[in-house]
Amino acid sequence: MKKSQKAFGYIRVSTNSQAKDGVSLDAQAEKVRRWAEDHGYQLQDIVEDAGISGKAMDNRPGLQEVLTRVRRGNVVIVYSLSRLARSTKDTIQIAEDLGRRGVDLVSLTESLDSTSAAGKMLFRLLAVLGEFERDLVSERTSFALRHLQCQGHYIGGHAPYGWSRSGEILATDPAEQATVRLAMEMRSKGKSFREVSRLLADRGIFNRVGHPLAAIQVKRMVSAGPRPGGSVL
Repeated sequence: MKKSQKAFGYIRVSTNSQAKDGVSLDAQAEKVRRWAEDHGYQLQDIVEDAGISGKAMDNRPGLQEVLTRVRRGNVVIVYSLSRLARSTKDTIQIAEDLGRRGVDLVSLTESLDSTSAAGKMLFRLLAVLGEFERDLVSERTSFALRHLQCQGHYIGGHAPYGWSRSGEILATDPAEQATVRLAMEMRSKGKSFREVSRLLADRGIFNRVGHPLAAIQVKRMVSAGPRPGGSVL
C-alpha cells in the first residue's frame, strides 16, 4: 500500500465527445477514485476541463493546474490518454515532463501505469518515439535548408569569404576565390595558418574591413576550398 503517496485526477470532456462516447465527467471521476482507492493512494483532487477541446494544452486551465500542483512522488490519473491530449506529440510532451519531475502517470483505459516496471518501459518508449519525431523534424529542416542552398539561397548572415551575396543568392567572388586558392597552395607547402595569414598580409591581401585575415578565417576558407565560377554554396 502507498498511503503516503498522493494522487491527482484529471478529467476532461468536450460537448461533442460526451454525446458520442458517453464517458461523462462523473463517470471518469468515479474511475479515477476507484483506482486511487484500490492502489492505496491519497486522492488530493480531481480537476476537470469541461466542454474544452483537447487539441491544445495551453487552453486547458484544469490541466495546467494539475501540472503546476504535482510534486515528485505524486501520480496523475486520467481516464484515457485521449482525455489527457488529442495529439501524440502533446501526450509525449506531458509524459516526458512528468517523468523528469518524478511524477507517475496512470491512464486507466490503456492500462498504462508508470508506477510499475512495465508501465515505466511503455512510457520510456513514448519518450523514444518523441525523440525520434523531433529528429525527423530536424532532418527535414536540414534537408530543406540544403535544398535552398542548392538553389542558390544563402541561409545565414554575411556571405562567407570567397562569396558575394545579393539578397539570399550567393555567387563566387573571383578575387576572394583567388585568395582561397593561394592560401591552399601555401598550406600545401607546409605553412601554418598563422604563417599563411602573415604571407597574405605581406602581399597586401586583407579581409573585408582591411585587417589581416585571422588564422581561424584562413583555416575555414581553406577547409571549404574554392568553387568554380558561377557555382552556388
